[in-house]
Amino acid sequence: MADENAPTATPEPLVRVVGLKKHFPLRSGFFSRRTAFVRAVDGVSLDIGASETVGLVGESGCGKSTFGRAILRLIEPTAGTVHFDGRDVVALGARELRRFRRHMQIIFQDPYSSLNPRMKVKDIVGEPVRIHGLASGRRAVDDEVVALLEKVGLGSSAMTRYPHEFSGGQRQRIGVARALAARPRFIVADEPLSALDVSIQAQIVNLLKDLQEELGLAYLFIAHDLKIVEYLSRRVAVMYLGKVVELASSQDLYKDPLHPYTRALLSAVPVPSPGAKRARILLAGDVPSPIRPPPGCSFHPRCSIAEKGLCDKEAPALRPISTGHVVACHKA
Repeated sequence: MADENAPTATPEPLVRVVGLKKHFPLRSGFFSRRTAFVRAVDGVSLDIGASETVGLVGESGCGKSTFGRAILRLIEPTAGTVHFDGRDVVALGARELRRFRRHMQIIFQDPYSSLNPRMKVKDIVGEPVRIHGLASGRRAVDDEVVALLEKVGLGSSAMTRYPHEFSGGQRQRIGVARALAARPRFIVADEPLSALDVSIQAQIVNLLKDLQEELGLAYLFIAHDLKIVEYLSRRVAVMYLGKVVELASSQDLYKDPLHPYTRALLSAVPVPSPGAKRARILLAGDVPSPIRPPPGCSFHPRCSIAEKGLCDKEAPALRPISTGHVVACHKA
């Protein structure tokens, strides 16, 4: 029987985000009146093709994780649209969303807090299988769980154990298995490596890459480590203070970054060649408050090439510089 909530086949992009905003209200006083907004995500548009990995990078607090969760409606967007394979996710009712959500899953950042410590692995991974009716009967669910655990490099012996009995890397593999259990087509990987040792990070990266090739998954890969993003992603978006300031193919972005913020981020990436050096670009000051972002270009207070009367007055729009390469900068 066909799933009436399954997305229908349409041309790329698989995911289309247009003008997505998430503003968190700040309240104060006896009556908890709304006094201001935290503009965590402030009008982001992004396309993600089927079987494509798009990297999303930026400093802590720039809105990357909020953007990823708003796409999945784990938090409700303030404005904007999210179309998945032609269907507007934001417009779905609660019942429709629950059925539809299996096509879009998430791998959380912290493998220590994202797994229920009171549940055995077979229940953690098997829960999406049962909820979405992907297997009927206890034995069929257990068989599905065993197959998923083996797919992520864990054996069937893991089924009856609890999360605290595993290392960080093993826990993240369980998190990956849980995301795969719903048989999704799109996964938000929300900094899945930041809590892991470097040696374990490489294993998880290769696992994600192998799973993408095997299952045809699309990823939004959120990370701090620009070298890993370069390795995994076909395109990379750079986010600053709730907005995308540059988007290009991985090759173009790393070879010829156009936005001064992108250049500063890339200048901090270690050079693998012995003896090679890269000029480090140090940014002045801290990231401005998303409650009261600066007028004009939000990056201008920290930018060494900002032009007074232009950059501090007029906000630059994302504009194409070459095929597939867009940037929000008056001076690019």
